[in-house]
Amino acid sequence: MLKVNVDGSRCQGHTICAMVAPESFELDEIDGHSTPVNAEVPPEHADEVREAVRSCPEQAISIIEE
Repeated sequence: MLKVNVDGSRCQGHTICAMVAPESFELDEIDGHSTPVNAEVPPEHADEVREAVRSCPEQAISIIEE
């Protein structure tokens, strides 16, 4: 199982995560900051979430693989 977290203090609202993995991240309408749709990532979205982690310029996204 893959779990994802976004550090709100690091996220700067670049929105790359939502472009790479739109099913897994939602954006705040005011500042574009990201939050996970669900902490647990469905297996079919795991590769996209891993790509979002690699793509985040602020390194605000972390994952835990259990």
